[in-house]
Amino acid sequence: MKLVDKIVQYGKRRLFYTFEFFPPKTDQGFDNLVSRIVRMVGLNPLALSVTWGAGGTTKERSLDLAGLTQLEYGVDTILHITCTNMEQGTVDAALREAKERGIENILALRGDPPRGEEHWIPTDSRFQHGVDLVRYIKSTPEFSHFCVGVAAYPDGHPDKDAPGDGELDHLKAKVDAGAEFIVTQLFYDVDNFLQWVAKVRAKGITVPIIPGIMPIQTYASFLRMTKLCATRVPPSLMSDLVPIRHDDQKVKDFGVKLAVDMIRKLQHGGIEGVHFCTLNLEKSVARVLEALGLAGNIPTLANRLISDLPSPPERTVTPHTAADRATKELASAPQPELEAGKGELNSAADWDDFPNGRFGDFKSPAYGETDRWGSSALQSKPALTHWGTPGTVEDLTNMFLRYLHAKIPTTPFSSTPLSPESLMIFPHLEKLTRRGWWTVGSQPAINGLPSRDEVVGWGPKGGYVYQKCFVEFFVEQKDVEWIVKKVQEEGGGWVDYFAGNVKGEVLTNVPEGGRNAVTWGVFPGQEIAQTTIIETESFVSWKDEAFSIWSEWASFFPPDSPERALLEGVREQRWLVSLVHHDYLDPAALWNFLFSKNALV
Repeated sequence: MKLVDKIVQYGKRRLFYTFEFFPPKTDQGFDNLVSRIVRMVGLNPLALSVTWGAGGTTKERSLDLAGLTQLEYGVDTILHITCTNMEQGTVDAALREAKERGIENILALRGDPPRGEEHWIPTDSRFQHGVDLVRYIKSTPEFSHFCVGVAAYPDGHPDKDAPGDGELDHLKAKVDAGAEFIVTQLFYDVDNFLQWVAKVRAKGITVPIIPGIMPIQTYASFLRMTKLCATRVPPSLMSDLVPIRHDDQKVKDFGVKLAVDMIRKLQHGGIEGVHFCTLNLEKSVARVLEALGLAGNIPTLANRLISDLPSPPERTVTPHTAADRATKELASAPQPELEAGKGELNSAADWDDFPNGRFGDFKSPAYGETDRWGSSALQSKPALTHWGTPGTVEDLTNMFLRYLHAKIPTTPFSSTPLSPESLMIFPHLEKLTRRGWWTVGSQPAINGLPSRDEVVGWGPKGGYVYQKCFVEFFVEQKDVEWIVKKVQEEGGGWVDYFAGNVKGEVLTNVPEGGRNAVTWGVFPGQEIAQTTIIETESFVSWKDEAFSIWSEWASFFPPDSPERALLEGVREQRWLVSLVHHDYLDPAALWNFLFSKNALV
C-alpha cells in the first residue's frame, strides 16, 4: 500500500512511526537482521525503509531485504534508491525489481555527490539531482504508480551548496515534480526543526513531513553520525552528554529519554509521525515506544480453526496464514530468561546492543557502517584541503605522518582525529608509518582497566575491559611475504594475520571458522561482552571497503593526472594487513615481535 494512503487511513488516532534499516555487509548479519525485523514488526510500524549504498553498492542486498519485508512479512516497505554515479540502466533495473517484489514506495535520493566537480562526469546523464529521479519515475508509465518520497535537511544539506531558502526551493521543485512525502535527516534541535517546518509550509508544500529520529546509541557513534550528516547539536545536549560519555549504558539511557522528549515536543508542534533511524539495533527503539505508550499494543487473536476453506473468516484461518502468523508471533514473543553462559544469542534483542563500528561481530545485524542516504563519507573539500595533491609515495607517507602528529584532522581512512588510546602506542605507529607501512587501524593491549576509564573504557559502570593489541596497515607485496614468513618462524602461535589485496587474494593463518575476540568486557550481572571480533568475513568486508576508498580518492583528480595515477597504482599494488598479538598481558608483545633483531621495520 502507498505510504501516503496509509497515513490518511491511519488518521490522527496516535503517532505513527516507520523504521529504517540498512543491509548488513555479511550473510550472517543479514540473516540475523531478518530475525530482528520480524520481532520489530510486532511493534506495529506503519512501514519499514531499506537504505541504498552509494553508487548502488548494496543493490542486491537492499532489494533482497526490501523484498523479504514486503512479500514475506507483509510490511509495506520504502526502498531507497540513489541516482547519481549509478551505471547506465541501474535505476531502471532497480525500479523493475522493486515492482516485481510488490514494493510501492520509493525514497528518491541524489546519493553520492559529485566529487571534484570539474572532473565529474555523470555515469547516467539523465540523473544529476534527486529531482531528476522524481521526475523520471513519475513521468515514466512503467514506474509512475510508485509513491515517491524525498529527503530534506532541517539543519541544512551537508554539502551546503544551497544554504537557506535555496534548499527549500530545491525541496519545492522535488514536490512539484511528483514527490508525495518527505523524510528528514536526523536532528536534535526540535525548536529549529519546527521553525523549518513552518518555512516549508510557507513555501506551499503540503505533503506529509516525517522527521528522522536517531536515538543515541554510543557517544562515538553519535559524534560520527552528526558529523557525517552535518547535524546541529544544541549546547545543552552536549553539556548533558559529555559527563556520561564514558558510561555506554548511561549514554544509551540518555538517548532513549532524549528521543522520547523530542517526540513529545514534536507532537505538541503538530507532527503526526516519525521515522526511526534504527542503525539495525532494536532495544532503544522499543524502549522509546514503550515510554510513549505505543509498544505492547499488539492485538491478541482468539484461537481459530485451521481450514483450507476459511469460512467463517473470523473463526478459521488457512494453513499458510496460520504458519506465517505463528512464525512471526514466536519471533516477536518475549524471550524466556536463560541461564548465563549459554551463548551470545541469549538475548536476541540486545546481544549486540553496543554498535560494532568497522570491526565487531560479523554476525550482528549492526555490523558495518551506514551512510543513511547513499552518500560517500569522502568529500573533495577536505581531500584537497587536508590530504593535499600526492604525486609520490613519499607524499602519502608524509600525509599519514601529519595525521599521527595531529597536523591534519582526518585521512581518507579515518574520519576523526587520532584517538587517545592510539596515542598510547604512538611511537610504534610512527615507526611503522615512516617505514612506508601506512597504519589505518590499531589498539593497545589492555588488561582489566575499569569500564569508566576515560581512554579505553566502554559499557556500563562497575566493569572491566580487555584488549589484545592489533594494528592494520597498507604495505607492498614483499612486505607481506616477510610478515608471513616471520609469523611462521617466530610467531609461536601468539600472532595471527590477515592480508588481502584488491584482486581478491586473502592470506591468513587463522583456521577456517576461527574468530579473534580482540576487545571484551566483564560487567556485573552480565555475560562476557565481545565488542570487537576479527575474522575472515569481517576482514574481507573491510578490505573491500578500504580499497574502494583509494578509488574514490583518485576520482578527485583528472583522469591523466599524476595524483590519480599514484592513487590507482597504490590500490592495484598494495596489500591491507591486520596483525593481532594474543598476549594481552604484555603491552609490548606485538611491537617486540615486529621490531626484533630480524625485523624488516
